Formats: sequence, structure tokens, C-alpha cells
Amino acid sequence: MKALRIVKYDEIKNGLSINKIKKPSVKANDILIEVKAAGLNPIDYKIVEGQLKDMIALNLPCTIGFDVSGVVVEKGADVNNFEIGDEVYSRVPQEQMGTVAEFVVVNSDMVAKKPDNVSFEKAAGLPLVGLTAIQALERVGLKENDRILIHAGSGGVGSFAIQYAKAKGAIVYTTTSTKNVDWVKALGADRVIDYKTEDYKEIANNLDIVFDTLGDDYTFDAFQIIKEGGKVTTIVGPPDEETAKQMGMTDYTLPEKLSKLIDEKSAVYRLTWMQPNAGQLKEIATMVEDRAIKPIVDFIYSLEDGIDAYEYLATGRAEGKVIISLSIN
Repeated sequence: MKALRIVKYDEIKNGLSINKIKKPSVKANDILIEVKAAGLNPIDYKIVEGQLKDMIALNLPCTIGFDVSGVVVEKGADVNNFEIGDEVYSRVPQEQMGTVAEFVVVNSDMVAKKPDNVSFEKAAGLPLVGLTAIQALERVGLKENDRILIHAGSGGVGSFAIQYAKAKGAIVYTTTSTKNVDWVKALGADRVIDYKTEDYKEIANNLDIVFDTLGDDYTFDAFQIIKEGGKVTTIVGPPDEETAKQMGMTDYTLPEKLSKLIDEKSAVYRLTWMQPNAGQLKEIATMVEDRAIKPIVDFIYSLEDGIDAYEYLATGRAEGKVIISLSIN
């Protein structure tokens, strides 16, 4: 079968190659998925560039990709939650990474049936961003009428988080650039802040929650605009002590600057290191079928153009998800 492989740590065009490899075989609790589409994520190319090699150990060469939608074509002896022909989607676990390929093997406990009212391409863009947003917002107990700022509303995680927060009844502020204001507004945000012309810190303040998707100074500045006892949830900032333990970081202490900001506001601070979760994928599928969540796809590439797809994703200009479809040449 054909697969897009990481052959070495390097810039995208040199680190990736389309190769022919052996079709994977299933173990007792696995299913074999014929891949119809794979969603691309920044973590993918960061792995290629070697940015995460100290955190994610790989035996190169290996196939790239974590998000998938497709059809079950084979199942292990112990699998009873899926049948041959089921249309499914997943964010595969780290040890089964490799969705940008014609087939992928996945533990059946990490898979859910895809939303039946969207294409494979749209479904493939949902798992990682959807799970990331849900887990980050659940960790700080998002609830009805919470006032929340979601940074980078036109990004994959941000565009999902806006829709999810609105479905939960929150009052949503978000930031984006001028050219994206209208379509981000159409996602349901109550106030879209054009960061090219407006200062979000002057508009969004006394908030219950800030969802930090940008990191660096944005993480620290979040404490300026939350209320006393407010919450900062991040996917890119320094770990909190609980998450550090989950990540295997021993003897970890919060950075002094961050610890001081938390104390000054009596704030809650959480970093989410997303985990695959079939139950939450089922929740996402239901929300998509109920039209509370609309998948946002920017560009769809063929497998043969997969390297170009990752180079485009790395520009940071995507408005929604970048997808590789195995149905086009």
C-alpha cells in the first residue's frame, strides 16, 4: 500500500516521502480501516521537523498522521463493537500513528462511527481538534452563561471550540484577523475581535475562562482579563503540575511567573495534553448530526500531493482543516 512516511527529521519537503509499504495486520482488539480521508494537524509537521523528538519517540521511517475516517474492512477476534463496512473515524493513539496511508490499524476502543450527515473528508478533520477543545474546556468546567475568550477562532481548534462553547450556552469572545471576521462570526461567536485593528484586552475582560491556543505571552496575559477566581485553560502553555505528572515529568514545578499570576487571581490553570477518547467522538458525531457543530474544511489534497498539503498547513494560513483524501488522484 501507499503511505506518506517520515523518513528523517528535517524540513517538510525533505523529511517526508510517499512509499510503498506492507499493509498492517490486526491484533485481537484492532480493526483495519480502509482510509478514505486523513486530517492534518500542526503536531504532524512539528514531529517531522524534530520539534517533539524528545517527547515522542519514533522508529524512523514511520507513517505520519493521527486523524482518520474510513471503512472497516477487517476486525480482530475480540472486536464486537464494529462490523465490516462500518463508516468510522478516530484520533488514533500514538503507538498506532500513521493515518496518511491507504490502510491503518486502530484499537477498536479508540474508534467511533462517523457522523452520517457529512463526508469522509469533513469527518476526518474533526477528531484531534474536537477532542482537544472538549477536553480543554471540560477541565475548567465550562457551563452555561460562562464568559469565555477563545483565541485564534479561525484555527482548527478555535473554530470547533467556538461552536462547542455556544452549544453549551456560553458567551463567546474570539480573536481573528480582518479577512476571517465574517466567517468566524458565522460560527456563532458573540463578539469577534479583529486583532489587526482592536486590542482584545480592552474588549474582553472580567472573563470566567480564557482558552489559550497561542502560548507565549498570551498565556500570561490571560490572567489580566479573567475575573477573580477565573480559569485559564491552555493547549500550548507550560504544564500544570497534574498534567506534568501525566506527561512523565518528574520534580516539575510551575514557572515562578505563572505561579505568581495564579496566586494573584486565585485562578485555576490547566494545560490539556489531549488523549484519544471514543466516547467523546460519539458526542462530537451527535453534535454534528444535530448541526450544533459544522466541520470547517479549507483545502483537500490527494495522497500524491500530501507533502504540499503539509507545507500549506505549516504556513498558518489555513481557514479550517487541511485534509488528504484517498478518493482523489
